[in-house]
Amino acid sequence: MRKISLFIAMSLDGYIADSKGGVDWLEGQGSDNENIDTYAEFVKDIDTVLMGWNTYYQVITELSPEEWIYKDFTTYVITHNDHDSSEKIRFVNRNPADLVKELKKEDGKNIWICGGANIVQQLVNEDLIDCYYITVIPTLLGSGIRLFENTKHEIKLRLVATQSYNGMTDLIYMRR
Repeated sequence: MRKISLFIAMSLDGYIADSKGGVDWLEGQGSDNENIDTYAEFVKDIDTVLMGWNTYYQVITELSPEEWIYKDFTTYVITHNDHDSSEKIRFVNRNPADLVKELKKEDGKNIWICGGANIVQQLVNEDLIDCYYITVIPTLLGSGIRLFENTKHEIKLRLVATQSYNGMTDLIYMRR
């Protein structure tokens, strides 16, 4: 069965975006030459991406307006708005937990939960995330959009790997 992985970065104080939804603080403490390409390694086992409308909109308007950076994957965008889907980008008005349960049963590689916080929270509350791959950025934001907020119950995790580079720390946890 396909695994569900959260692959996301957060500030040291637990935010995935600043109070205006911005992510321009997502960087290490030095130069890009000090970074490790953890993304390329992670996506080797992924063929499906799930994100909310705000994350999708931020990608197409700010982060990569010239090119759809997830072209190698089938992307599901959870939205209440009507949009025309394509073969690779599917706009759906569905409960994220129900969609993940359905996708998990299909053949394919693993599924990446890309964001945002509302989608993550719903999946955490249903205990549907198998792997938490979190990069901690050396920044304190003080406020913004929290990654984990009001979790309904305790979820025990097992630390399986860590690595540090450029002031950032990758933490990889599996559900126990």
